[in-house]
Amino acid sequence: MNASERPIIREHEGIAVVRDDLFSGGTKARYLPALFHDADEIVYASPAEGAAQTALAITARRLGKRATIFVAKRAQPHARALMAKRHGAKVYQVSPGYLSVVSARARAYAEKTGSLLAPFGVDLPETIQTIAAAARASGVQPDEVWCAAGSGTLARGLAAAWPNARRHVVQVGKKLEANDVAGATIHVAQQKFEKASKAAVPFPSDPHYDAKAWEICKARRGAGLVLFWNVTSPATID
Repeated sequence: MNASERPIIREHEGIAVVRDDLFSGGTKARYLPALFHDADEIVYASPAEGAAQTALAITARRLGKRATIFVAKRAQPHARALMAKRHGAKVYQVSPGYLSVVSARARAYAEKTGSLLAPFGVDLPETIQTIAAAARASGVQPDEVWCAAGSGTLARGLAAAWPNARRHVVQVGKKLEANDVAGATIHVAQQKFEKASKAAVPFPSDPHYDAKAWEICKARRGAGLVLFWNVTSPATID
């Protein structure tokens, strides 16, 4: 699968939606292959609900490599962790589940095994270029662009592709600064990252992430061609 493969765009409720829920592993799977160029095993510290863990597992399986995920321990593992495991990832549940502790465990494992520790959000120079290339391949020139933002990686990639568009992000998780999102207008999701949205979304969308951004995009969108970037679908364990 080509990382810069042309995104599928469908119109939903008057908004052009990039349907990366139809790209195996979602948007993150577009740029994760670069991590495996010089590594056979990638290690990642993930929030329990984080979609990167499943994208990493799917990418590793496709390339014949290994993915190792460290995640906060829960009485009932989140569907994301179960999905990553189903796709071949090695998943370690960590207690106590503070992300700082999870990250420390992942770092110690990477150092011990000589594997590569991926940064939060897989925030690498190549990532921005890959996202921008995929956005340009869509062939559209939106007047306004919306997306959810965790680390801000996607927002910066979209800014590189469409610098003249009005750009909006919905903060889902840690507090973002203007530099994190290349100067996009920041809106804050009302619900915390770990709480799933119950908003009705007319396409498969992660309830911890994209669904929260869609709700705000619908309410606050401006004029012209408005584009919403849907990163991934909900986790499935079937």
